Amino acid sequence: MKQFYLLAAAFSVAVSCNSFAATQSKPATEHTQKANAAVLKALPFSDKTDFENAKRGFIAKPDVVTIKDADGNVVWDLEQYKTYISDDKSSPDTVNPSLWRNTQLVLQHGLFEVTENIYQVRGFDLSNITFIKGDKGWIVFDPLISPETAKASLDLINKHMGERPVVAIVYSHSHIDHYGGATGLATAEDVKSGKVQVISPEHFTEHAVSENVIAGNAMGRRAVYMYGALLPRNAKGGVNGGLGMTVSTGLAGLLVPSTEIKETGTKLTIDGVEMEFQLTPGTEAPAEMNTWFPQFKALWMAENTTNTMHNILTLRGAQVRDALIWSSFLDETINLWGKEAEVKFQSHHWPLWGSEEIIPYFKKQRDIYKFTHDQSVRLMNQGYTGEEISEMITLPDELEQNWATRGYYGTLKHNSRAVYQRYMGWYNGNPSNLDNLPPEMVAIKYMEYMGGEAEVIKKAKTSFANGEYRWVAEVMKHAVFANPTSEAAKELLADAFEQLGYQSESGPWRSVYLQGAFELRNGIPSAGGTQTATPDTIRAMTPELLFDYLAVRLDSAKAAGKQFDININFTDLKKNYTLTVENAVLHHSKYQVENPDVALVMSMETMNSIQLKEITFDEAIKKGDVKISGDKALFTSFLGMLDEYNFWFNIVTP
Repeated sequence: MKQFYLLAAAFSVAVSCNSFAATQSKPATEHTQKANAAVLKALPFSDKTDFENAKRGFIAKPDVVTIKDADGNVVWDLEQYKTYISDDKSSPDTVNPSLWRNTQLVLQHGLFEVTENIYQVRGFDLSNITFIKGDKGWIVFDPLISPETAKASLDLINKHMGERPVVAIVYSHSHIDHYGGATGLATAEDVKSGKVQVISPEHFTEHAVSENVIAGNAMGRRAVYMYGALLPRNAKGGVNGGLGMTVSTGLAGLLVPSTEIKETGTKLTIDGVEMEFQLTPGTEAPAEMNTWFPQFKALWMAENTTNTMHNILTLRGAQVRDALIWSSFLDETINLWGKEAEVKFQSHHWPLWGSEEIIPYFKKQRDIYKFTHDQSVRLMNQGYTGEEISEMITLPDELEQNWATRGYYGTLKHNSRAVYQRYMGWYNGNPSNLDNLPPEMVAIKYMEYMGGEAEVIKKAKTSFANGEYRWVAEVMKHAVFANPTSEAAKELLADAFEQLGYQSESGPWRSVYLQGAFELRNGIPSAGGTQTATPDTIRAMTPELLFDYLAVRLDSAKAAGKQFDININFTDLKKNYTLTVENAVLHHSKYQVENPDVALVMSMETMNSIQLKEITFDEAIKKGDVKISGDKALFTSFLGMLDEYNFWFNIVTP
C-alpha cells in the first residue's frame, strides 16, 4: 500500500553534499570581469559599519564548526567555506563583489552578546538562534533547522555563559529554519508537562505543516536550485544564500506550540523576562510576529527586516507575499517602539544599535517594499507587463546605495514581477500569450525558423563572445529543448548560465544559474535531501490537510468515470469524515454519508504510523488497528489512483 504513504521526497527543501562537476567550471570572461569591477566603483565599499556591527559583542567560537548527527553524518559544515572566503581576501573574478562582501559578513560566526541578557549564536545554520537570559533559564528564539545545530548552539552558550535549562521556545514564524531544531532543545513531553513553553503567532502550526505539503514536491526540487547546496565549495561554486551560508541537513522536528499569540499588544512574562508581541501576518510569512523586550529596550524583528531586500516571491515557489502589508506593518513597528529601541536584532544577519540608526534603517526597509509595490503598480497601470517593468524599475539613490536594501536574497527585478503577478496573474494581456505553445513544441519551431541547430549555435557563440549572456540563455534554451542530446547546445547554455551566476549579486540567483549549469553538464541528481516531512511534522498534520494532499495526488485519468464514498472514523480524535471521488475529484467532508462503499475505523495515531511506514496498511488490519468494512478492493483501487511524485524532475532540459 505504498500509495498511501506521504512521500518524504515531496517535502524536500534542499540537498547538501560535496558534489563536483564532471565538466570543470569555466573562468570569468572579460565581460564578467568588467561587470564585477564596475560594482566595486558603484557601491560604497569604504563603509565598514556593517563589519563593525557583525563583530560587535563577540564572545567565543569553536575552532571548528562541523556538526554531525548521532550516526556521524555531517549536517552542518562551515569549514568548507573558510578555505576560500575570509575578511582579508578580495572578491574573485567569479563572484559579484557585493555578494562577496555579504558573504564575508555572514561568515562571522560564534556566540555574540546583543545586549544585556540577550545573546545569539550565528553561523551554525542558515538562520541565527537567540538566547534570552531569564531568572533561571534560557528563552530561545528560532531554534534553527536541525536539532543537531540547535543543540550545538545551546552547548556553546552554556559553556561560556553558564549552564541553564531551556524554559521556553519562541517561534517567530512558520518557516522551517525557525523551528526545525526545537527537538534538539526540548521534547514533546517537556512541553506537555509545562516544563518548557512553546510560543508562536496564531495559525503557526497549520502554515508550518502545510507550506511544504500541497506543492512540496515542486517547491523542494526548485529549492535545490535556490540554495545551491549541490554546488562545489569554491569561488566558482557555492558562495552563500543571501540570508546565511546555506541550509543544514539534520532531521527537522516540530514541537507544537502550547501558546499562540492572537493579537498585537499581547504581553507575556516568562522567567522574569517581559515580552510584547506584534503580529505581522502576510509579510515575510503567513504567520509571523515581532517581539519587544521593554526591560532591555531591544526589538526582535523576526525576518521582517534583515540586512537585505527580501523576497516578495521566493524563487523556490510560494504564494506571492503582500509588499503593501509588509510595508504597513513596518510602519506600525516604527510607531510602536522605534523611538524606544536601543537595539534591533533578527533571525538572520547582525544587529543594529542606537535609535538614531534604527529608525532610518526601518524607514528604508519599509520603503523598499512600498517603493517596489507602488512603482510596479504605477507601471502596470500604464500597460507594461511584468517583464517590461522589471527592466524599467530602478531604485532611488537613497535605497540603491544602502547596503541593507541590496538584493542579496530578493531582487528588485523578480520582486517587481511578483507584484505584477499578485495583481494581474500569469497572462500579460497579449493574445499571443493566451494559448502559447509549451517549451518542447515551440523550441522545435524556433530552431526550424532560425536556420537549424548548427546555425543557431554558431550565432549564439558570437553573442557569447560579445557578452550577451542573457540573450544566449534565451536562445539556447530552445536549442536544448529541441534537441536535449546536443552536447554543444547544453554546454553553451551552461556557459551562459555560469557567467550570469558569476555576475549575480543575489545569492539565490547565483545558485540558480550555477545549478542550471551543473545539471546541463552532469545530468539530474538522484539523491539527497533535507526531509521536512519528519515524524513530528506528519504527526502535526490535521486530517483535513492530509485529505487535501491526497486530493492533489489523485490522477484524474485513473479516477475518470469512478464514483464512490469512503467513510473514515478517527477514534482518538472523535472525528468522522467522508472521502468522495466523483467527476475525477476527491472531496472530504465532516458530514458522513449513511451507506459508504467502504468504511475505515482507526486512530489518527495509526494513520500516522502508516504514513511514516512504521506499519503497512494490511498489517494494521491484521493487528486490528484498522477495521474495514465494505468493498476493500475498491479502497485498494483508490490507493492505486494516487500519483507518485518524481522529485528529480527536469528543469533545464525537457
